[in-house]
Amino acid sequence: MTLTRNVPLIPSQSALVFIDVQNFSAHRDGAEFKDLPKVELKQKYGWFFDQLDTRVIPNMQAIQAACRIAGVEVMYTNIESLTLDGRDRSLDYKITGFHIPKGSWDGKVIDQIAPVGDEIVLPKSSSSVFVSTHIDYILRNLGVRQVVLAGLITDQCVESAIRDACDLGYLVTQVTDACLTYTPERHDNSLRTINGYCRQVTTAELVDELAHA
Repeated sequence: MTLTRNVPLIPSQSALVFIDVQNFSAHRDGAEFKDLPKVELKQKYGWFFDQLDTRVIPNMQAIQAACRIAGVEVMYTNIESLTLDGRDRSLDYKITGFHIPKGSWDGKVIDQIAPVGDEIVLPKSSSSVFVSTHIDYILRNLGVRQVVLAGLITDQCVESAIRDACDLGYLVTQVTDACLTYTPERHDNSLRTINGYCRQVTTAELVDELAHA
């Protein structure tokens, strides 16, 4: 038997997980950006928000819709403390200064891909959703063997989730044009680096695959 990562999704055994697509990190009024002068915001993050608005969020909406229609479980993880003062955060997040209080607006998934019904949202307080949530336990209870990942930031939390999911025995698919980081160089470098851990597809390829699943 030849083992391969290039396995089409079986919808009943698959889950789409959006990583950190929340107001904090994907909205100009989010805490990560709101205090920056407009000129500095444009200089540092102009490309990021242009790509997010014109390409990446529409791609996220497309894969979300396709997964819902096909019966793929749709899930979300967001950076958010379990406490108001953030005392439960990882040491890394404390050093970095990431603090999103429990229940805050910054912790909400952005409106454009907001959860519907009983879609699962898991708050996390570390880079990898597999470290600071029970997502592995939940995925196994759902019968999931194939995980589709999209979101922010390509070379940080998305990469962490891909590696951990792979090591835990899931077949991982990364939707390359539904992920984003702050520069095209960082994004492209990340895709090359993580390629050995996952199957990489575009939004169009995934939507077509699900239409024929």
